[in-house]
Amino acid sequence: MTFRQARWDEPLLFERPSSDDPTTPAPEVPGIPERLRRRSPPAWPELTELEVVRHFTRLSQMNFGIDTSSYPLGSCTMKYNPKVSEVLARRRAATELHPYQPEETLQGSLEIFWRLERALAKVTGLPEVSLQAAAGAHGEYSALLMVRAYFRDRGELARRTEVILPDTAHGTNPASAAMAGFVLREIPSKEGCVDPAALRAAVSDRTAAFMLTNPNTAGLFEPDIQEIAELVHGVGGMLYYDGANLNAILGVTSPGRMGFDVAHLNLHKTFATPHGGGGPGAGALAAGEALAPYLPVPRVVKRGRQFTLDYDRPKSIGKIKTAYGNFGLDLRAYAFILAHGEEGLRHIAHRSVLNANYLGKRLGRFLPRPFRPLVKHEFLLSGAPLRDRGVRTLDLAKRLLDEGVHAPTIYFPSLVEEALMIEFPETETKHDLDEFERAFERAVTDSAEHLRAAPRSLAVARVDEVQAARNPVLSWKDLRAAAAKLETAASDAARP
Repeated sequence: MTFRQARWDEPLLFERPSSDDPTTPAPEVPGIPERLRRRSPPAWPELTELEVVRHFTRLSQMNFGIDTSSYPLGSCTMKYNPKVSEVLARRRAATELHPYQPEETLQGSLEIFWRLERALAKVTGLPEVSLQAAAGAHGEYSALLMVRAYFRDRGELARRTEVILPDTAHGTNPASAAMAGFVLREIPSKEGCVDPAALRAAVSDRTAAFMLTNPNTAGLFEPDIQEIAELVHGVGGMLYYDGANLNAILGVTSPGRMGFDVAHLNLHKTFATPHGGGGPGAGALAAGEALAPYLPVPRVVKRGRQFTLDYDRPKSIGKIKTAYGNFGLDLRAYAFILAHGEEGLRHIAHRSVLNANYLGKRLGRFLPRPFRPLVKHEFLLSGAPLRDRGVRTLDLAKRLLDEGVHAPTIYFPSLVEEALMIEFPETETKHDLDEFERAFERAVTDSAEHLRAAPRSLAVARVDEVQAARNPVLSWKDLRAAAAKLETAASDAARP
């Protein structure tokens, strides 16, 4: 590229070398039909640097992020992501790797995978770990494929057709079970926890697995977990652990100690790698002795001083993802574990439980709390009394956005009327919790008119839910058509 002097009334431009320059190859556009090729240069907007900077800065301020305020999204553990982990993951040694490099050039990366797997095995109390799954739901599905393969090898697959779930289960649990080819059977909870009597009536020789989150989505630790494990194992079934809420029990107990046979972990929740906005994710799989042979390939193994990817696992469910793991997120998780150590991980659980119980007691002054008051990492409120004022839980959540905090999870789990699920992980201080309490009080005591109109201070107002469902905008063409309709409606309304 060469520069030419710009006139005072035009921006500084780049000049491309002339086409007869022998060092410049002729441009080629392979695969694009002639009729689709551009005939003239695009009309790029001419903007100053300041205009561009202000535009993107405004966009960043319109979005919500954990770096600016708390994110009490229940059951998702939206904790702060340490910047040192980000620095490590952005080093050239991490970003310029290729999954199909020769293994001898990947020894450092493979060792990190191997060491992270060993650490997660200790955290989960299960002996074998794979980092292959891309995210939590992918881990769920893979775990159920492992269960399926296990019963196929035992000649029981034709009979083992059912997966049992409590009504507190995450929504991805039934979806994963159905995709794996199982029939779903839901059992009711009792006071927010599994009812052993209902489980006893449901298990049979048709049971392939029981899927459970512990602590569950009500924030409660299952007090009958040992009886639950005995009931499932008593009929020959497998106990599956959904690791979404692992943050509450780190270093205190583990899925293995509770009797689970297989578990998925959300590294992008518990171990502080980026979470939200659809990704990226990292869902590790941990398995006990019975299911470990069925973990996906490849497996990272150490032979002498060398690390390698081992595909020779005849019982494996096979390859579930193109490349092994998600190195950037796995590296962040490993750095997080090393930084905290065993005692630090235990402190994470203690602090997250303390935060939930402190704030739950404070917010219980404004809305009722179902079930027992002692919770683990999160707690539930019921917005049912708001109906007396003509207000819904959704209105309260939107009003909280005007306070500069992200709304909690709402309407889940479904066993609580007008539910709000709130979780403040260990990274939030007492000051943050007290600030949220004051924001919550202002929101819940605001007028019904203001609640129904919220949010009023954000760049984007509340969408019309009915129209959004009836007329979804799924592409830029739909967006352009919708904008044209709005312009037409506005001009018609402006006519006398």
